[in-house]
Amino acid sequence: MTGLPFIGKIHTGIFHSTTRGGPPPRARARNGTRPMNAPTTVRLNDADNVLVAIEPIASGTGVAEGLVTSARIPRGHKIASAPIEAGAPVRKFGQIIGFAKEAIAPGAWVHEHNVEVHEFARDYTLGEVKPVEPAAAPATFMGFRRANGQVGTRNYIAILSSVNCAATVARQIALRAERSGLLDGFPNVDGIVPLTHGTGCGMAADGEGYELLERTLWGAACNPNVAGVLFIGLGCEVLQIARMTARYGLKDDPRFHWMTIQDSGGTPATIEAGLAALREILPRADAARREPLPASHLILALQCGGSDAYSGLTANPALGEAADILVRHGGTAILSETPEIYGAEHLLVHRAASRRVADDLLARIDWWRDYLARTGGQMNNNPSPGNKAGGLTTILEKSLGAVAKGGTTPLTAVYRYAEPVTERGFVFMDTPGYDPVSVTGQVAGGANILCFTTGRGSAFGCKPVPSIKLATNSDLYRRMETDMDIDCGDILSGTTIAQKGEEIFRHLLDVASGARTKSERLGYGDNEFVPWQVGAVM
Repeated sequence: MTGLPFIGKIHTGIFHSTTRGGPPPRARARNGTRPMNAPTTVRLNDADNVLVAIEPIASGTGVAEGLVTSARIPRGHKIASAPIEAGAPVRKFGQIIGFAKEAIAPGAWVHEHNVEVHEFARDYTLGEVKPVEPAAAPATFMGFRRANGQVGTRNYIAILSSVNCAATVARQIALRAERSGLLDGFPNVDGIVPLTHGTGCGMAADGEGYELLERTLWGAACNPNVAGVLFIGLGCEVLQIARMTARYGLKDDPRFHWMTIQDSGGTPATIEAGLAALREILPRADAARREPLPASHLILALQCGGSDAYSGLTANPALGEAADILVRHGGTAILSETPEIYGAEHLLVHRAASRRVADDLLARIDWWRDYLARTGGQMNNNPSPGNKAGGLTTILEKSLGAVAKGGTTPLTAVYRYAEPVTERGFVFMDTPGYDPVSVTGQVAGGANILCFTTGRGSAFGCKPVPSIKLATNSDLYRRMETDMDIDCGDILSGTTIAQKGEEIFRHLLDVASGARTKSERLGYGDNEFVPWQVGAVM
């Protein structure tokens, strides 16, 4: 198998052929036996043996293809469109999303009560990789050019704690700076953000866990949206600031200041010393000015959280379209959340630019299998109760919708958590599926803007990186309009994936140029720095 069969259908095939200038899905019946005004259902691929209910359907209702429901079907959930024998694959998007626990009759509700997951063979051959055709007219945005060649979309000062013991002092410095009016007179600084966490000690001083945390802290400090950094430590912790700065070759750089509570003489003295350091950093940070820069400098983090069955139909493929547009403009899009590509990783392998890239991705999948075996977990634990209530039955189904965020361009590189992203184009970073931890890795890798799709309604922000929220359905958008930036639910009623992708891309440019997102206006972002903690707590 080659290519991306389900993504191709989502973009150009059966479902969206009804919304590109034609009648809405309600008007289509594939075999002409559908009753007048029957509830809306969608078949996503000719190979599927389920339909998707676009609205709630009562038991005993006639729907498309001559089917009559034998149970109540919640909105976004699946209806068997053909007999499915016990043990046979259940297919959606033209892909396997699970296996029937028992025989499932046409018209039955298909969900976790009659679907299970077990291992099955997937095709990991490389597909035909076509070069990306560059955009005819390069897009631009107003960004901050850094001395090292990076480009920021925001201009923050960050206060990072090396250990949980220094978190209170880091937060107190930021709070005192805000309350004292220290930022007055520095209009080009977006704010002072404390990036604190719950680890840094009680861990091995070498090995995977230590290196991952150190890499994350250093990457966050070097994010292009950060103009100045103050590191605060306790002094006796395992993760030593001096060791970190030596490892990364930091000498005399006016952007970076660091101190420890023990060496500074205690908490009040450290807070005063921190405020004095900020007074030195602020004028340099405020000297930055926005200027027109090509969109190739944008590094877009792709995220989904609080997903529902619409995620793979609307917001995720629309974001994938926007990611494709960005890649054609020379930019970078980072797909992550390794547990949420499980079962769909073969589709990314088909897009790998080389066998090495494909093997790097599969190596991360193998790492997760081993990690879960050691910790007693399993991949199919991933769909949350909210995901399941929204119509997602298995991790396979969730993953097939999640990878749509990555669009269709070649996969050019695979990165470990929080590694610096240096390759242009579509890339993958290994992270957990838990949103704050995943985004923290992407930001540490250099992402300067974020798009976050949600179907259930996620409350999330990410200082120092602006987070754009995409609602998968219009009901959610109306209920949480104060939190949601873009409504992708109109894809179900006439807007095409291409049109919505272009809308998202244009909004990306506006936000990158300084327009504030809903989450920024609401003050989100001070509590979402959550480094991935692996290994023993000692």
